[in-house]
Amino acid sequence: MKLRLLLLVLGLAGSLPAAGRLTVTVTHDYAGARPAETITVPWSEVNKALPGALLQRIAVKDAQGAVLPYQVTNVAPQAKDPKGEGIAYGELLFQHDFAAGEKSATFTVEMTDTVAPVFPAKVFARYVGERLDDFAWENDKVAHRTYGPALAAPAAPGSGKEVLVTSGLDVWSKRVAYPIVDRWYNKGHDHYHKDEGEGMDMYQVGITRGCGGTGIWDGQTLWVGRNYQTWRVLANGPIRAIFELTYDTWSANGIYVTETKRFTVDAGSNLDRIDSTFTAAGNAREFTVGIGLNKNPADKGQEPVIALSPVAADGSLTQWVAQKSNGALGTAVIVPDGFAGFAADERNHLVLAKAASGTPLRYYAGAGWSQAGEFTTAEAWHAYVAAFAARLKAPLRVALSP
Repeated sequence: MKLRLLLLVLGLAGSLPAAGRLTVTVTHDYAGARPAETITVPWSEVNKALPGALLQRIAVKDAQGAVLPYQVTNVAPQAKDPKGEGIAYGELLFQHDFAAGEKSATFTVEMTDTVAPVFPAKVFARYVGERLDDFAWENDKVAHRTYGPALAAPAAPGSGKEVLVTSGLDVWSKRVAYPIVDRWYNKGHDHYHKDEGEGMDMYQVGITRGCGGTGIWDGQTLWVGRNYQTWRVLANGPIRAIFELTYDTWSANGIYVTETKRFTVDAGSNLDRIDSTFTAAGNAREFTVGIGLNKNPADKGQEPVIALSPVAADGSLTQWVAQKSNGALGTAVIVPDGFAGFAADERNHLVLAKAASGTPLRYYAGAGWSQAGEFTTAEAWHAYVAAFAARLKAPLRVALSP
């Protein structure tokens, strides 16, 4: 009897599936290195392979078994989860550094009995109400901010309040990988405009487009909106931050448009993804968007030497600003799809792109600072931007197998 029972148990064990595991295989066709690539897996596929998996009770491992930091988002409204089965999330994110020539990598997602560690945040975005409605964001490479309605509001006589009407995007140059936005706002304007060991705000925006601001181009004039009006944070690390800014209606030479920008900020990248949706009133369905880089963003008295490199083949425009002090700063815009040429106005160099009303226009914008040590020459910055554009044309392919 015991022997029969033992054989039955062994037979059942042999018919049981292996422990829950989802295998993720990522391939691509780009020959060069791909540092800090973000890999995205729909949570619905994780839940299908690992029923009942919860975001805090999984492990993502590489082929050598090393546990990787990960993030689970819930950007779009998902289904409710009345049974607690973990079906309500959006996407599972993790990163991998592909070496040059490494065109395939395999990972596993597994359920765990213990709660996963809290991974250090490499990205951060927030509304800065204490500084005239600024909105600021950063990753481990570079920080940015843009300006809200309080900064654009008229100042009372004698108040001394700063007033600036602009939808341009600012750059904060970092020496360090850890988050600095809260630290710099806390220490104040007179300090973060000096390099006290972590970096500095030395970029001039004013009423220009700054680093990646937009407008409607009519062939001669760039028509731009005012400061952002509303903000919404959708995800906030540790690997990716996502947020939206909306802009009130403005007139673009007779076309009335509104804009919503969705920013996707990934760890390890000097360029952010920006999806701008312009909505036009009336019959205007298509128009040309100008995405700008300030012609002269250097601090006053710097006498900068500015090199510009427009590359129509990949829709990119790179700028290198060498200054007397504080090092050199590279900025860039890439339009991978819809590229329509280059232009300039009095204040900005522009990358042009065709856009349709109500349809997101995707582009990339960002910066790199020589004092951070990664890009010490114009050639190094131009090479980074060219490689980034080439990677966009050879996207990752993700295959899943339970």
